[in-house]
Amino acid sequence: MRAYPLALFSITTGLCFHQLAAEEPAPPAAFSNSPVIEENAQLRVLADVFTFTEGPAADAEGNVYFTDQPNDRILVWTVDQALHTFMKPAGRSNGLYFDQEGRLVACADEKNELWRIDVKTKEKEVLVPSFDGKLLNGPNDAWIDPQGGIYFTDPYYKRGYWQRGDREQDGQHVYYLAKGAKEPVRVTDDLFQPNGIIGTPDGKALYVADIQDSKTYRFDIRSEDGILVNKRLHFALGSDGMTLDSAGNVYLTGKGVTVVSPDGAKIEQIPVPENWTANVTFGGSDRKSLFITAMDSLYVLPMKVAGASKAK
Repeated sequence: MRAYPLALFSITTGLCFHQLAAEEPAPPAAFSNSPVIEENAQLRVLADVFTFTEGPAADAEGNVYFTDQPNDRILVWTVDQALHTFMKPAGRSNGLYFDQEGRLVACADEKNELWRIDVKTKEKEVLVPSFDGKLLNGPNDAWIDPQGGIYFTDPYYKRGYWQRGDREQDGQHVYYLAKGAKEPVRVTDDLFQPNGIIGTPDGKALYVADIQDSKTYRFDIRSEDGILVNKRLHFALGSDGMTLDSAGNVYLTGKGVTVVSPDGAKIEQIPVPENWTANVTFGGSDRKSLFITAMDSLYVLPMKVAGASKAK
């Protein structure tokens, strides 16, 4: 962690501060001739006062919410370049996603639940407390379809803060909670450890990364019930978190960011100077800034392409 004045750590109280290292390039080399990155753009670190960043999601205005999971807080980097604490404690939230009503869906790992948070009041609703009468492994990442249904991954990463026994589910799966439903349905049963997940804006396809098996799959979504069908390999690489751009390219994370075209070809590699890159999303007022969560830092990179349109 880079040295910062002690006052910056007031973030834990809900105070805000501005432009943390906002002009510092990392790495110094600029990108050129990229199909997706702005010409001569540089990756910049916006802040590095965290422990492990995850789960970035942009609201309708382009403000980017993300988690500092070990410190049990959700933060927001605003379009006017300010950093705020949004919620603490936050259920050890990991992946985040905004629904069509502007509510924040959170994979709340502390008690293995899926939450929905009213951003204005910060009131939370537990959408999924369990499955089939048993604790989930630990919801990790989520995507919301045009009908308002929620797909989420449920890998098992044992946490030191859990007060529970061994894994109760019979595997690591993907689930779908239809809008208004009280109980999710299991939509995969043949993945080793699903983690990153993202769907197309038209609601017809879902990408799921099997991080343990180093593969990312594309599924068709059956329109009548949200069930996943026609599984096929999209790219031979797993991913922690993932996103899509307006051209249909898929962004995979782990060792930096790998950009894969809609037909499954690698078209760009974005190096990130951290041991692990956890997640990625598009934000900013024009949704043409790529926000990257990696270890103790939040990064941004100007892009030629915008993020995929949100489902409406």
